[in-house]
Amino acid sequence: MKDLIDFANTFREPAGPGREVIETPRYRATLQPDYPIPGPNSVAWIRCTSEEADEVITEARTHFAPRGLAFSWILDPSTEPPDFPDHLAARGVFPEPHAPAVDVMVLGVEAHVDAPTFEIHDALADIESFRAADAVNADAFGDSPREPGAQERRRLHQVEAGNRRVLLVTVDGEPAGSAGMTLFPPAAAIINGGAVRTKFRGRGIYRAMVAARLAIAHEAGVAGLVVWGGPMSAPILRKLGFETVGWRKFYLDASTT
Repeated sequence: MKDLIDFANTFREPAGPGREVIETPRYRATLQPDYPIPGPNSVAWIRCTSEEADEVITEARTHFAPRGLAFSWILDPSTEPPDFPDHLAARGVFPEPHAPAVDVMVLGVEAHVDAPTFEIHDALADIESFRAADAVNADAFGDSPREPGAQERRRLHQVEAGNRRVLLVTVDGEPAGSAGMTLFPPAAAIINGGAVRTKFRGRGIYRAMVAARLAIAHEAGVAGLVVWGGPMSAPILRKLGFETVGWRKFYLDASTT
């Protein structure tokens, strides 16, 4: 479990198809232009002096401004300087209003998640399934529908990456839930994007998607699941056995749009 916890708190996702990473000694910027929302577009692992903070903010913004992308500043327990949020506030950047903080959570692969059975499909298999999964996310999180060309590029990028999985749950043929995961054997699988449409909530779909991803992780030979649990998902994940081992805080920067 120690290795799983270490992975959860220190892992830095590498560059890949559709994902550009700019690594510097003072911060790490990640850009996903075909996924133009804060979160996938972010600046994290900030390690600078208080005197350098304003320069870091200015420099990091230059990566996103030419593409008109809003992004998140992601702070962790070791962010330096400790008063970096004050520097962000001075530049008009404040905590993300809907999910300003998340728990870093883990679940060992040998755990059991009891869940009802639903039809679960491979949402990367074709563009129609992928669009249906995206539509579930848009409905659940209040996002705008994705531009069709960007959707197909994102699907192809995830297929090309080889370690991505996207699930689509249907109820009587109607899209009801979607969830993603990224496999990093043998260390862990990172799960994300668990969403259930409002009309289908309360039926155990979210639990079923966690159980399905746990089974995929077990088959892939990884040590367990890692997730960032937000205000809505963290309480559910705790009930399913996930343990909180860290945290992240999000600050929304829309100055570059």
